[in-house]
Amino acid sequence: MTNPEERIVDIDVAKEMRESFLEYSYSVIYSRALPDARDGLKPVQRRIVYQMGEMGLRPDKGHVKSARVTGEVMGKLHPHGDGAIYDALVRMAQPFSLRIPLIDGHGNFGSLDDGPAAARYTEARLAPAALLLNDSLDEDVVDFQPNYDAQLSEPEVLPAAFPNLLVNGAAGIAVGMATNMAPHNLREVIAALILLIDNPAVTLEEVMQVLPGPDFPTGGVALIAEGLLEAYSQGKGTIKTRAKVAVETVGPRRTGLVVTELPYLVGPERVVDKIRDAVNSKKLEGIHNVVDLTDRENGLRLVIELKTGFDPESVLEALYRFTPLEETFGINNIALVAGRPQQLGVIELLEVYLGHRMEVVRRRSTNRLDRRNARLHLIEGLQVAVLNIDEVIEVIRTSDTSDGARTRLMQVFDLSELQAEHILELRLRRLTRFSVIELKAEADQLRKEIEALQALLSSEQRIKQQIRRELEEVAEKYGDARRTQLIDASGMVVVRKTAVATELEDEPTFVCITPSGKLYRTATPPMDPAESHLRILPTTTRSDVGLVTNDGIAHAVHVSDLPVSTPGLTTQLPDPESIIGTNQRVVGLISWRSEATYALGTSQGTVKRFTGPLPDKQEVSLIALKELDEVVGIAEAGDDSELTFITNEANLLVFPASSVRPQGLPAGGMAGINIPTGRAIFFGVGSGDSVVATVSNSSMALGGTDSGSAKLTQLAAYPRKGRGAMGVRCHKFLKGEDQLYFAAIASSAPTLFDLDDNPIVAPTVDTRRDGSGAGISDYVGSAY
Repeated sequence: MTNPEERIVDIDVAKEMRESFLEYSYSVIYSRALPDARDGLKPVQRRIVYQMGEMGLRPDKGHVKSARVTGEVMGKLHPHGDGAIYDALVRMAQPFSLRIPLIDGHGNFGSLDDGPAAARYTEARLAPAALLLNDSLDEDVVDFQPNYDAQLSEPEVLPAAFPNLLVNGAAGIAVGMATNMAPHNLREVIAALILLIDNPAVTLEEVMQVLPGPDFPTGGVALIAEGLLEAYSQGKGTIKTRAKVAVETVGPRRTGLVVTELPYLVGPERVVDKIRDAVNSKKLEGIHNVVDLTDRENGLRLVIELKTGFDPESVLEALYRFTPLEETFGINNIALVAGRPQQLGVIELLEVYLGHRMEVVRRRSTNRLDRRNARLHLIEGLQVAVLNIDEVIEVIRTSDTSDGARTRLMQVFDLSELQAEHILELRLRRLTRFSVIELKAEADQLRKEIEALQALLSSEQRIKQQIRRELEEVAEKYGDARRTQLIDASGMVVVRKTAVATELEDEPTFVCITPSGKLYRTATPPMDPAESHLRILPTTTRSDVGLVTNDGIAHAVHVSDLPVSTPGLTTQLPDPESIIGTNQRVVGLISWRSEATYALGTSQGTVKRFTGPLPDKQEVSLIALKELDEVVGIAEAGDDSELTFITNEANLLVFPASSVRPQGLPAGGMAGINIPTGRAIFFGVGSGDSVVATVSNSSMALGGTDSGSAKLTQLAAYPRKGRGAMGVRCHKFLKGEDQLYFAAIASSAPTLFDLDDNPIVAPTVDTRRDGSGAGISDYVGSAY
């Protein structure tokens, strides 16, 4: 018998499946998998950043348990499981996943090969960059919507004071579509935005001059060709990424390939496993052993030892073919625009973000204008009350109720209801003579701010200029050097694409080097005596120069890629490291095509001479360095030159360059100075009238805080010795000093400079070769 309370409805199964699948697809696309093109965040990421801001988990506050954050987000905003929330939080904290992490994690947040610890074991707070995403949320800059149970509200989008989507990229799989967006360098993205602000009709070629390609958190090498141009124009394309590999001597008569950077999201353990599988299956030959020396202190270092007789280049090509040392990155720029998924090119992404920021700045300025108008309205009422204090008190005293007092104040003094109510709530101690001055000053300041806000809101161009200023501040504070090296189809390293590079005439030019090492080029040589501290390298616009880094690598830079500047603007120049896209320190500059002989010295006392020109490559290893060794100096050195080492323990050795025979580039050099303890801090070439500048302080002092004592001595005062000797003492330490933190060989009338290229008053030349120094006012950065 049928239960009368039972209700059975006949439905069309096909129709029900269609409707249910559409609802599921809609939920995945709009509420889970795709980022918003304005702030670059998926809903779960946005809710995490917003809720952590509401919890007060700022960078200057302590970390809290990740489980607490997950619970707050799940209970208030995100109607899904805690696993999805914690996974999103972990990814935003991993420096190898995001170009600029949004979460400051404390604990085990995983690695490229291993997952993170459970949420109960890790702690988190917002990273400094995440504050930019929440910036001005309390100023009605974005719309809010009800949360999943309509008891709370959450922002539909975050204000996003930096272009998060292009900087950090995104990845997600929806139903019927997926997104995979590459990360980029913050400074380059903001430079592209500024181009768009200055010229709304900017072309893709012009954008790619300042935004030449992706910049992955893990560095590596990106091979950009037609695939990148297609991806930037249409929103879909592919590029190849490779590991950064150097050929080094890894043992006695043993050559190896040393991997220091891997493709995006590729871990060293995965690479080692694939190499061993390929060797066991006979796909790879010539590999003797693979050693993973990666650690937290020195970073990634994967040593692939080669068998004797095998060409490293051939083995490397095979590694690229059979292992994850080369990966394909598929770019698919799909994001939500006005609530709909769209495939966007780079210019469209920039336009969407710029439109969002214009709306944010407009609403923020309107909110600030309303607040200041409201405050000025109250101030004007208070001024009336203070000037007529006796009458105000009389009106209030003779009124029967507060409502009556408010009404009479409005009638007698022509006040609004808000002004009258504010006067009634005023404390009598504010009604002093000093309050009149305060109120007038505040009113004048408010009127100035109101006028400025009205002017800003009246002009779209002024709003764009305000956005430009804010973006420039963000780039200055949060930007860093490019990590990923870009190589075009011809095999040349791309630093900045120049559309007219082939049209440049080969004209004489001059590369100038400031005391702090910044480079620029100028068509006319600086001749002002005030610029005598500049080092000048005559060259031509279509020539190459080599920037030598402390890892012994010479990086070829086209002279036309160097910034054009004048001495008065050198503080605005980029660092040399950012020009070549490396985290290594630039220690010298050489001419790439010169046939001169150069000498370089290392911190462990090794010296080497080699003769140019350098090979036609973008990067060349000048010396096979030993473990923990680094290059400290390089200079042109013919057979009649004298080479000089100076150590941090104040030993100086001068010996003839002719005692160091020139070697080939793969060689590891020979003994230059014997260093029982300590390390060499300077290596260079001096002449007969050169002066040795040394500066000492305490090794226990924080960097830049103890300027110490400086000493100048003629180089001719020191005896010449043979190569491999310990040298002689060149500086006597005062009480509390135990090291040289700076040493250099300068001109006959040297000038000392601080870290900002400002001259420092130097002591007089000391005739004693082992005398002590004289106190100086600033930390020395260079001497010329």
